[in-house]
Amino acid sequence: MTTTLDRTASRDLAAESPARLSLTPKTTLAGQLDGAWWPRSRDLEAELPALAAALDEPWGRITRVTVNPTRWHVIPHTVPMAGRLLHVGWFTEQDPDKLILLSYTVGRWDLLVIPPETEPAAAARLMAAAAIPGSALTAGVLMANEAVIGRGIRDARRREATWEGEGGSCMSPFGNPMDRSTLPLPGIGWR
Repeated sequence: MTTTLDRTASRDLAAESPARLSLTPKTTLAGQLDGAWWPRSRDLEAELPALAAALDEPWGRITRVTVNPTRWHVIPHTVPMAGRLLHVGWFTEQDPDKLILLSYTVGRWDLLVIPPETEPAAAARLMAAAAIPGSALTAGVLMANEAVIGRGIRDARRREATWEGEGGSCMSPFGNPMDRSTLPLPGIGWR
């Protein structure tokens, strides 16, 4: 059996699709983050041009980007885009869930980077939380909080599936499943 890998698929998808962004509104409240970015892949060379292009109008021309290398497979030194080069650097001290964007003329912005494989509902929660003006929550804290929320949602779904799979079985006061023969009949108490 032969498997063919199309290494241009993520690049083509990223080039055709707009960046998935959530930005804080313009306000005087300074927070830890300026918004969130949900890339479609872990290919920086494919993803960064759409991100920088989407931010050119609201923030000005992005000239540099820094990332933590733990979340990206390959980190190019430069990324060509629209007749210019976007310089990319990496720092292990930087929060792995954050991307820093720099402009010579306008300043610096910090974005939460939502992993591409994140469920849409979780990504929506993260994008909304990262865009709250004046929030003191860091990228790492938001990701840790979402991990707890996601685990709680998965546990609730598992409990509901168990309940449905057992036909809505009854539980003893001690949390143990009971079949219907152990329940008292109407008018007769427990023995």
